[in-house]
Amino acid sequence: MTRLLFVIPLVLMVSAASAQQGQDACARDVSRFCRAQMNDGDQIVLACLQQNRARISKACQQMLASHGR
Repeated sequence: MTRLLFVIPLVLMVSAASAQQGQDACARDVSRFCRAQMNDGDQIVLACLQQNRARISKACQQMLASHGR
């Protein structure tokens, strides 16, 4: 039981770190190519990044691919 109580917070921390890396990987691309959509919600920004896939950074492309986008 103690082991389980240790593993759950660890998994949550790793998930949060992964999400932050994804945001960091695309932050510059969002501000560069999708500035007009930044306040329209995540799905709109994601669609903008996908429309500009050929122009965005390799790190952002990899992040999108790793999340099935």
